[in-house]
Parts: sequence; C-alpha cells; structure tokens
Amino acid sequence: MTLGVTVNGARYERAVEPRLLLSDFLRHELGLTGTHVGCEHGVCGACTVLLDGEAVRSCLMFAIQADEHEITTVEGLAPSSGDTLHPLQAAFREAHGLQCGFCTPGVLMTLVPFLRDHPDPDERAIREALSGNLCRCTGYQNIVVAVRHACDAHSTPDR
Repeated sequence: MTLGVTVNGARYERAVEPRLLLSDFLRHELGLTGTHVGCEHGVCGACTVLLDGEAVRSCLMFAIQADEHEITTVEGLAPSSGDTLHPLQAAFREAHGLQCGFCTPGVLMTLVPFLRDHPDPDERAIREALSGNLCRCTGYQNIVVAVRHACDAHSTPDR
C-alpha cells in the first residue's frame, strides 16, 4: 500500500506492507530511532509519538493508519536549527529528569499535549498523566520536578 505522511514537518511517500507497525516505519524506514520500542503491547509508553498533535502508541498502530496525517517524534520537538532544545527537553536536562533515557522520548511525547491542555498542573495531575509511561530508573520524582520546572519557566515573561 502507498503511505503518504508528514513526519516532523517533512512529507514522505512510501510503499509499505499493510502489517507494518508505525513504530517500525519510523525507526526502520525513516531512521527516526528516538521512538523506542519496549513492550510492544502499548503498556510501557516508550513508543509514544504525536498523531495530529495527540499522543498515541506507535507500536499499536499500523503505519498505513497514519496515511495523510501528521506525526511528530521526539526528533521533531526541538527547533529545526538544532541549536536549542524544546523547553521540556531543557527542563529534563536541568532537573535530571532522566537516567538511562530509554523511557524519556515517550515521556516527553506524552507530556507535550498534556502541558498544552494543562499548562499549570499540580503534582498529582503530572503523575496521573505519566501513569501510562514506565520508567525503571528514576522513581519519577525528578521527572515531576522537570515538568514543574518547564511550567514555571514557560510562565516567566522572557519565555
């Protein structure tokens, strides 16, 4: 089947097998390896990407289901200049919100639409938003701190 999709602002057209998963398309066809594959059952959240601005598990979707849609992966978060990080990425760096980094792309992609819809969440809301993302390293405390840091930085006049 022919797939036409926009990924991180670039248009792609590819012939794909109907059974090809979106996660495999992104990783193997486009070389966007920031989308991690963990459990392959949609439980861990490592494969989360944005489909038309909403968080989805790319291991649960066929690539062809993204036909004529817009996908954003973790590689598409930072401005295209590559000189600066997305504010959430910068907050994770500053607050040590990652350790091994395996879960981080999925966590970031989960949080982007969450923070768009909830710009000043409390700790409970942040933890609930993260409840579908498994992290075996951090205990989530610094992830929550990083999210609050991003919210505080975003609300200052210079951002």
